Amino acid sequence: MSATDTHRAIEAVWRIESARIIAGLARMLRDVGLAEELAQDALVAALEQWPESGIPDNPGAWLMAAAKHRAIDRLRRSKLLERKHGELSRELQAQQELAVANLNDAIDDDIGDDLLRLVFTACHPVLSSEGRVALTLRLLGGLTTDEIARAFLVPEPTVAQRIVRAKRTLAEAHVPFEVPRGDDRAARLSSVLEVIYLVFNEGYTATAGDDWLRPALCEDALRLGRILAELAPSEPEVHGLVALMEIQASRSRARVSPSGEPILLLEQDRSHWDQLLIQRGLAALERSEKLASARGPYTLQAAIAACHARARTASETDWRRIVTLYGALAQLTPSPVVELNRAVALGMAFGPAVGLELVDALVAEPSLKSYHLLPSVRGDLLFKLGRLAEAQAEFARAASLTRNAREREFLLERARACA
Repeated sequence: MSATDTHRAIEAVWRIESARIIAGLARMLRDVGLAEELAQDALVAALEQWPESGIPDNPGAWLMAAAKHRAIDRLRRSKLLERKHGELSRELQAQQELAVANLNDAIDDDIGDDLLRLVFTACHPVLSSEGRVALTLRLLGGLTTDEIARAFLVPEPTVAQRIVRAKRTLAEAHVPFEVPRGDDRAARLSSVLEVIYLVFNEGYTATAGDDWLRPALCEDALRLGRILAELAPSEPEVHGLVALMEIQASRSRARVSPSGEPILLLEQDRSHWDQLLIQRGLAALERSEKLASARGPYTLQAAIAACHARARTASETDWRRIVTLYGALAQLTPSPVVELNRAVALGMAFGPAVGLELVDALVAEPSLKSYHLLPSVRGDLLFKLGRLAEAQAEFARAASLTRNAREREFLLERARACA
């Protein structure tokens, strides 16, 4: 195997194994930043040694062993060992006596808990939303700062600064490396789900840049969601979010033309929808509904997505049920954006005039002042009512507000069509 092939293999192993290596180290060190640093040291060692020695039979175990040896050396040299001598000495002594082949087995019993601790730590509410997203993608997604920067169209130094600031904030706030309990767990879980949801949405409909979709981000969010569903199988909203992402992701191939232009939901070729992802999503939705006495916000959104997934053609969509589901969502989590989506459903179920009435009530909403989808939806409803001059102005305004190049061109084309 060439050095290039070896490096590619190392990158693949790192993407798969890095989260559990960092999680295992963080349990030992109680310091996420230091854990990632030592895991990176082990990666560097692999890049140096494997091209000469060959890839080990169990590369994940090799990386874990190398990282844990570094952790033990660091603890020996630091005052942390002195402070935690009574707590750690027996564990460290036992680890020193283990052969490299047994080190991986030594953490297997705890790996699920370790990963869950890492998820809750990386998504702690003490961090800013941007910090949580960047740190989660770095620690759990295995992405480099460059990959995160390119995904969100921000400079790499900005991402690096967010990650450094997040680690420092966790350390200064003395955030424990643990899975919270009771009410604290519920509050923290909502933060975890929000981060995964944000990552998926940015991939599903990019807020800026030249591409309508960023499939890699959707895949990263789905992977994180599936991991969380395995680690927290009794949490209905975890399954609700996974269901939502699986069903939404099933449409990816149908959402863009071969040249990259957006294709609206009702105009998509449904034969291009991924039936495996739809079935996975419907199964996750069923699990969520069985676990919960009442549907949460992600489960309600998944139920709305399921209405589209179950319709063989656009005309078969059960819009009245979607209106009802949006009504339940609006009661549970009131927001102007939910109301805007409900207006779309009302327009499809009862005619554009009904939908426009609700949209017009939202025009004065301050939080939607720069939200390009408000004039976009209003323009669509006006177009259906034959009020073309007004529709043209709304589509042009929507185009001026979006930062996504593909979406801007799509909206300008709709404006030209009104003329």
